[in-house]
Amino acid sequence: MDSKPPEATASRPAVIKATHNGPLRVKGPITLVDADGTPYEVKRKTFFLCRCGASAAKPFCDGSHSRIGFEAEERAEPDAAAQPDAAAGPQSHT
Repeated sequence: MDSKPPEATASRPAVIKATHNGPLRVKGPITLVDADGTPYEVKRKTFFLCRCGASAAKPFCDGSHSRIGFEAEERAEPDAAAQPDAAAGPQSHT
């Protein structure tokens, strides 16, 4: 039996999928890091990240999207990923 961690033996890349009017489903080996650079310990192979903003367990989903009636655009915009700041998130203003 191979005793290497999942990251070392994974042959497939991680996949992040926006669920219909719900969270982001993350499947595969990743390292989730907060804004301060501290990694979260994620023991599951598949987990869900909040995108409605109402979760009490941020950054993870707690199902609040259903309670608040969250609705999201489900399709990726072709040009969004090409923009340099698209993945950077909100910028601080000094």
